[in-house]
Amino acid sequence: MKRTVFTLLLVLAIQCAMVAVVYWPRLTGPAQDALEPLAAFAPASIDEIYVGDEYDNETMLRKTGDRWTLPELENLPADNAMVDRLLAAITSSDTDWPIADSTAARQRFQVASYYYQRRIRLLENYAVLGSYFLGTSPGFRKIHIRNESQDAIYSIAFNAFDAPGHSGGWLDRKLLQVRTPLRITADTYSLHRQGSDWQSGIGLRPDERELEALLTSLRSLQVDGIANPDQQRDLAEAEAALVLEVESLTGTVTLELFTLGDRCFVHSSEYPLTFTISAYDYERLLGIDFRLISGELNGE
Repeated sequence: MKRTVFTLLLVLAIQCAMVAVVYWPRLTGPAQDALEPLAAFAPASIDEIYVGDEYDNETMLRKTGDRWTLPELENLPADNAMVDRLLAAITSSDTDWPIADSTAARQRFQVASYYYQRRIRLLENYAVLGSYFLGTSPGFRKIHIRNESQDAIYSIAFNAFDAPGHSGGWLDRKLLQVRTPLRITADTYSLHRQGSDWQSGIGLRPDERELEALLTSLRSLQVDGIANPDQQRDLAEAEAALVLEVESLTGTVTLELFTLGDRCFVHSSEYPLTFTISAYDYERLLGIDFRLISGELNGE
């Protein structure tokens, strides 16, 4: 009896040893990869980014001074905050332990070189520092990611739609905003600032509510996108519904507002392309009452 128990224990020990030998490399694989950081560089070192999507679209962003620009869109300014969020997510030191490292997992989580939702390449001085594949989402504001040079698959705090594969998606929507205007001239009225007060071109004080409506419209103006090539050609020959010349601390800019069909547009003398805007922003600027803004109806 004792010999039988000893034999069974010996067999069990041998089986346990075999299991350990077979599965030990797979258990330690992800842990070993975790010793190699997902991104071994600082966000500040990146000066060029390529973003591709699952439909084979790809766009490029380039750092010019302290701003990111869009070379495919006449070097229009990109949304710096969007770029910062992308780089911070990839280079964060808070990355958890890898969740998988197998070839099958790459396809399941859509982080394979042939199957992904986003492909991100980060460059410094034309040299690729890292290439990454973004895939499925394991939860709210989470996404799977893999460094092309590693097997380990991680989960980071990010959304795929925050890294579009087309340039228009990266456009700085606030690029036309005028924060501190000093002089505003339209077809039917003009205003200039004297100290903390505003005065109209006819020497009267503008209606306060109408003035605030105009200033708020300029401070909060947002573009929705860029007019397509056909619209750009048609708008180049169209007559503007409103022309505003706005002087601020940073210089003077001319804004021209147009409609084409049921769409609203604005062109700035600061940029070569015409932008789409909401009907709400269009109507706010076009709806300024020249009699109120000129001060003619004050006191009525």
